[in-house]
Parts: sequence; C-alpha cells; structure tokens
Amino acid sequence: MAEKIFGKPLINQEAVQKRIKDLGNRITKDYAGKELYLIGVLKGAYAFYADLSRAISLPLQVGFIIVSSYQGATHSSGKVKILSDIPDDIKGKDVLLVEDIIDSGLTLQFLNKKIKAKKPKSLKICVLLNKVEGRQVDVDLDYSGFEIPDKFIVGYGLDYDNKYRNLPYMAVLENLNEE
Repeated sequence: MAEKIFGKPLINQEAVQKRIKDLGNRITKDYAGKELYLIGVLKGAYAFYADLSRAISLPLQVGFIIVSSYQGATHSSGKVKILSDIPDDIKGKDVLLVEDIIDSGLTLQFLNKKIKAKKPKSLKICVLLNKVEGRQVDVDLDYSGFEIPDKFIVGYGLDYDNKYRNLPYMAVLENLNEE
C-alpha cells in the first residue's frame, strides 16, 4: 500500500537528517569542554530535539518547556502561555533553547526573556525552520536549519490542530480539509 502524502512536500526526511547532523557537529564544536543544558520547546520541537540531541557528541542535560501560542490557528495569537516550565535550576549553565520554527518571533522573544531571568551562564537559540517573512520582532538565532517561505508547515513535529506531527517530512498544508 502506498504512503499517503499530506500537504505539498517541502523538505524531505534525508535533507532534515543531513542538516541536523551538520548542526550537531557545529554545536559539539562550539560547546567543547562545556556542560550543555538543552531545553526543548514542546510539543512542536520534539522530533527535532530528539534527533539533534543524538547528533551532539557531548554529555548534556535535557529539559523541556511547554508553551502555546497558536491555539488551533494557522498564525500565532501573539499571546504566549507557559503550560509547563523547565523543572531544573539552570543558573550558571550553558543553555541551548531548541525550537521547531520561528515565525513572528514572539514566542522566542518571550522564552528568551523568561530563560535569561533564570540566570544561565549563556543562552543560545537553535531552530529547525526560520520563516523570515512572518517576523514581527527581531530574535538572534545562533543555529538555524532551513529558511522557509511564509507558508503553514506540518510534519516532523509541527502540527495543525495537533495533527500531522508524525509525518517524517515537512510539508506545506495548503488545504486544511485534506484529511
């Protein structure tokens, strides 16, 4: 039985894995000799976060934060809510925040401020997808996987209404009724 394709494929699984390996190598080099604490932004970054953490050849600690800004829509509401905060003390630690996508920049701006208030030694940001056209606020990215057009993307952790996260590729969801 043939696999059903949802959306218009944008980035295939092989390209994602190659780029993550490259990012992992860069991060490994940049944090050599340091203790790294990875914060994954759930739910969207779960697939990227897991693969990226395995691509980093350093001992590291892992933590997660759950936020919401889309609430079932295709554009950020502009209101970011923390649903579950980082459980660990990150004061004095080198922290890498791992996010699936930067769109408006509002979520990352909010998280950057919240995490810096916890007084880490350093804070850098790694995103898989960078949607430059949708930016409302400037956010400095230290590591970025792919620059993408201003389209709604699903797959590889990204969702629409909590669906399509399990796709092994990323696709533009053009028709929201294509189930």
